[in-house]
Amino acid sequence: MESIIENLHFLVWGPWTLFLFLGTGLWFTIRSGFFQFRGIWCWWGETVGSLWRDEEEQKGEKKSESSITRFQSACTALAATIGTGNIAGVATALTAGGPGALFWMWVSAAIGMMTAYGETYLGQVYRYRKPDGEWMCGPMVYMSRGLKCPALGTLYAALAVLSSLGMGSMVQSNSISGTLQSGFGMPLMVSGILVTGLSGVVILGGIRRISRVSERLMPVSAGIYVAFSLVVILSCWELLPDIFYRIFKEALRPQSVGGGVGGFLLSRSVRYGLSRGVFSNEAGLGSLAVLHGAAEDTTPEQQGMWAMFEVFFDTIIVCTLTALVILCGAYYGAGSGGMTGTSDGAALAAHAFSVRLGALGEILVSGAMVVFAFATIIAWYYLGRQTFVYLVERLTSERFLRKLLDGAYLICYMLAVYLGCVSRLETVWLLSDLWNGLMAYPNLLAVIWMSRQVRFPGRLMKKIQ
Repeated sequence: MESIIENLHFLVWGPWTLFLFLGTGLWFTIRSGFFQFRGIWCWWGETVGSLWRDEEEQKGEKKSESSITRFQSACTALAATIGTGNIAGVATALTAGGPGALFWMWVSAAIGMMTAYGETYLGQVYRYRKPDGEWMCGPMVYMSRGLKCPALGTLYAALAVLSSLGMGSMVQSNSISGTLQSGFGMPLMVSGILVTGLSGVVILGGIRRISRVSERLMPVSAGIYVAFSLVVILSCWELLPDIFYRIFKEALRPQSVGGGVGGFLLSRSVRYGLSRGVFSNEAGLGSLAVLHGAAEDTTPEQQGMWAMFEVFFDTIIVCTLTALVILCGAYYGAGSGGMTGTSDGAALAAHAFSVRLGALGEILVSGAMVVFAFATIIAWYYLGRQTFVYLVERLTSERFLRKLLDGAYLICYMLAVYLGCVSRLETVWLLSDLWNGLMAYPNLLAVIWMSRQVRFPGRLMKKIQ
């Protein structure tokens, strides 16, 4: 059975999938006049640069229970994207593809920024408010209302629900319980009860509580992780020129000693760098379009730029810092073979931090893994519930049955969180990665087909034209 799943995994995540991701991002990059590069002053000013202005504008404003601010939606989206992929996933990419994989993570992020803009823009254009005041937004909505293909929207929603029960809950909670067991000796059952209970407390508060927790959790946790990563990297500043030389050399070399071996190594760098970049920032999966759906007092352009910033921060900042710490640790800790000596990504990252920070480094990685994974759990519940509610609306108009099924999804999600803590998840990892890959196909095809509807910030486009 596992071999069948592995073969399906290869089919879904083969080179053609990466070409689809890159092709979509390149198409939007060209259509926008390379907005992610030429318009950096614009999207940066409309995101991070607007925080204090937005705070003053929104003082005293009352929001409905089903709406959130632009910053809260961005933090919720970051909570969903910044997870185990930023630590364990980066380490896996480096061990499998070498230092050159980092270069291709940059490529995937730079191109994926425009894919994220496009799908989030379309999500805002076609979102609608339900009778209960809650927003419905995401790829399933613009597939149904914009593409006029409700069957494709139903397929996407079903795959997203499966992904939420796998990658969004079980995989993340498994990372938490494994980290707490190895780092602090906490029994799996205890961590299962603790993580499930805390997740339930947040989730039961709806999108407002999820966004408020994300708003407080993500800036602090990400800020601490960035600060300590910089401490490690700057303590190895003399190694940085050689590290960057290796990154570019191994990413771009056309061949190596042994002829065909060089081509194989190059392909591994490209494959693992691009796929891990996609896994980390989720650009192209459509999840960002869902997570930005409840933002109020905004425009499709503004939310699209927030999505660009999230991909930038997730991969260009956080993943790069993790990779540089690991590469610095490889020099000091175990020589040139340090990266291939450890198969577990989280353990390799912990070792790299501990080389320069001692026990504090291992505690830092353990804490970051727990916080990032927990944030992903609560954010993916909102994403999964939105897509599940969309499916239920297609199934029945009976209000009581809808509420009953909504409660059933909550129970299934909480059960998945607990089972993830106490189970071995090799097959679940493969299946979750499979659902994620399948989510991308209908979404990217719809985004490409509807790309002519996507507009870019007018001020910059006038300058470009």
